[in-house]
Amino acid sequence: MSLFSDRPGTALLVVDVQVGVVADDWRRAEIVNRIAALADRARAASVPVVWVRHSNASLIPGTDDWRLVPELAPRRDEHIVEKKYGDAFEDTDLESVLADKGIGHLVVCGAQSDACVVSTCFGALVRGWDVTLVGDAHTTCDRSGAGVRATPDAVIQEINLIWRNRTAPGRTCSVVTADSLWG
Repeated sequence: MSLFSDRPGTALLVVDVQVGVVADDWRRAEIVNRIAALADRARAASVPVVWVRHSNASLIPGTDDWRLVPELAPRRDEHIVEKKYGDAFEDTDLESVLADKGIGHLVVCGAQSDACVVSTCFGALVRGWDVTLVGDAHTTCDRSGAGVRATPDAVIQEINLIWRNRTAPGRTCSVVTADSLWG
């Protein structure tokens, strides 16, 4: 169904679950544990797991804040995409990694729901991938100090609603729960 008829595979894409990104996120421990379990189930089902790691002025490569959280342990054969923009496709090797693995469908989870997660979902969609957002495996922080009136859980619900109602010719968008995948 994706625009890549020669890429029948699916991959789990874990976005920015880094120490400095999720430190104060809504239901951090629960979401991180859910993502860890999801990665384990994907591996058991022979679904590739691809990790994304952001860097910027506060997420400096090599620092503790930049590292993936200790609860998540990418395997040596799992690719880590290094990025500097919200959309994990911008100026990275993600497209070629997915092409090499024959991936036409992405299952996305991670942080921040209202920034890099949704940017990457839209980036994938406009580039031709089918995208499934794991609705209970992405999180964000309280942004009330920046003028956002919605609570983190309301923001997450809104992102799920937005993604559930996306359409694009020849591509699919969906929202599922973690337990419904590779069970």
